[in-house]
Amino acid sequence: MTEKTRISAAQVLEHDASLLRDTKTHAPGPEGSLPITPEMLLSEPSGNLFGFTQNAGMGWEPTRLLDPEFLILSTHGGVRATDGTPIALGFHTGHWEVGLLVAEAARELRNHHAIPFAGACTDPCDGRTQGTIGMFDSLPYRNDAAIVLRRLMRSLPTRKGVIGIATCDKGLPAMMMALASSGSFPSVLVPGGVTLLPENGEDAGKVQTIGARFSREQITLAYAAEVGCRACATPGGGCQFLGTAATSQVVGEALGLSLPHSALAPSGQPIWLDAAARSARALLRLFELGLGTADILTDASVRNAMVVHAAFGGSTNLLLHVPAIAHAAGLKRPKADDWAAVNRAVPRLVDALPNGPNNYATVQVFLAGAVPEVMLHLRRAGLLDCRVRTVTGETLDANLNWWEQSERRRALQQRLRDLDSVDPAQVIFSPDAARANGLTPTVCFPVGNLAPEGSVIKSTAIDPSLIDESNTFRHVGPARVFVTEAAAIDAIKRGAIQQGDVMVLICGGPAGTGMQETYQITSALKYLSFCKHVAVLTDARFSGVSTGACIGHISPEALADGPVGRVHEGDIIEIVIDRKALHGTLNLVGEGEERFSAEEGARRLATRSPRGDLAPHPDLPNDTRLWAALIQASGGVWGGCVYDVDAITAQLERGAASPKTNTRGA
Repeated sequence: MTEKTRISAAQVLEHDASLLRDTKTHAPGPEGSLPITPEMLLSEPSGNLFGFTQNAGMGWEPTRLLDPEFLILSTHGGVRATDGTPIALGFHTGHWEVGLLVAEAARELRNHHAIPFAGACTDPCDGRTQGTIGMFDSLPYRNDAAIVLRRLMRSLPTRKGVIGIATCDKGLPAMMMALASSGSFPSVLVPGGVTLLPENGEDAGKVQTIGARFSREQITLAYAAEVGCRACATPGGGCQFLGTAATSQVVGEALGLSLPHSALAPSGQPIWLDAAARSARALLRLFELGLGTADILTDASVRNAMVVHAAFGGSTNLLLHVPAIAHAAGLKRPKADDWAAVNRAVPRLVDALPNGPNNYATVQVFLAGAVPEVMLHLRRAGLLDCRVRTVTGETLDANLNWWEQSERRRALQQRLRDLDSVDPAQVIFSPDAARANGLTPTVCFPVGNLAPEGSVIKSTAIDPSLIDESNTFRHVGPARVFVTEAAAIDAIKRGAIQQGDVMVLICGGPAGTGMQETYQITSALKYLSFCKHVAVLTDARFSGVSTGACIGHISPEALADGPVGRVHEGDIIEIVIDRKALHGTLNLVGEGEERFSAEEGARRLATRSPRGDLAPHPDLPNDTRLWAALIQASGGVWGGCVYDVDAITAQLERGAASPKTNTRGA
């Protein structure tokens, strides 16, 4: 063979001869004996007894094998040397350092005479897969990971409780879904924190647009290379903006699953490690108090999380994740109407990337007080149920009383002033100050003849200059229809999108791409000179850092015979978003030069056939096709994209019975 390679066949096949001489077949084994009794030998399952043997084999002190056992699950990825340098990289910074949290929690459990076990199910990165076929596995991964994590929990039947450690967009929701199923077993969530801002450079959201900006000649190659290198200023933690990762950390704490003021901590720093140690103590306390996860997760705590989500102006992806967490806990799944009601009642209080107005980073939100500081304002406004229990073992009311008087609160807020000359009250506002500074509620759910089952927009992300005196956004423009993200991004980079256009990206829902995230589109648009005058409609979803008049989750999706799949190039579309009433409409109102009512648009859409180019992406994996079918039978997008076993089996049984019925009829 004449193949060119740097590695010879001998390097692959041959090895040091000493390896042969040193190979053994027996070892002395651990010293000591198992602390078992005759009763245990007679009554314990063989698996429990063999567990003692394996624990001793892994080096645990035999005299301590009867200590209570606790499981630590994480999304850790990559392999680090003892000094932190990479041996093998993880998929993203968000899981690169969480092994340190695992070790800290484990040491604390061991020091309190408990036996820690550790397992992991790592997670992908939505930033890494933007614009690639890897995105087709993103949302479906969440369900798969939750299944794996639950199976790992049940595979240690002697566990007394579980700590879950996770950081980012899919791993953290999956971990919360797994912990939510714990029932009578206590569990504590440790959020993996955030990365720091570079001293000079761009945040991780903005840096994802270097390709689009370079294509528009807004930046040089040298600049792109430099800022791209340093945007993740520290090696661990989620992104610096209030996207899906950061919002998930906020929601986990708001549910009561995490310790007060643990969300958004700076990864790798002592205050971050300390949360893992205290979380281990909290788990032991819950075990001793006899409190399980079912005592923490209730319908009231889920609503509290929705309230805090609204106050932060969090990522719309949590509209998929919170119902899934509730479903895993056996609770009522919030619907679009529930979200709309909460967002109408709750003021937005947090100024964070990408919502503005000043766009503070997540670590600055942490120093300003993060979740408990926001909750103080919400408690005063009577918007929280403070009777709920949390993983401290105390009520939310007691936790907030502690926070209000704590040295931690005072010292960290002063640290923000000293480090960045930022007033904490300008990061987390009171309701009155929020109104005075123009902060408005975040999430709106437009309906109309193009979205009869609903859609979602982060209304705070619309350019303020486009909002009229009645606090309403109005846009009427011609449809530019794309059935793949690649075609849409190509049109933007070629300059084929014009001011006033409405980009309609379809075949991006569950059946088309696994409901891909389309930040590549929204971020590219952001750097057009007329970007604010271009709207985006899609049956896919958006990143939490997306900005602009972007409407996603359009239902039914095009491939489920939704009317959005009947839009033609040049159709006139009207978008109206009332940011005060949080009401919106999304309608076909014209063809060519002709204009008509929304009702007439609905009639015309009903008479049209679906577009001939509608199809799932040719690279859609079979795994994702199966996921799409199962979640469709389980309530679809608005049901949280879950697996509802009862609904799925009922549908299968109806399908199995149908042929028999037809045979008898024949």
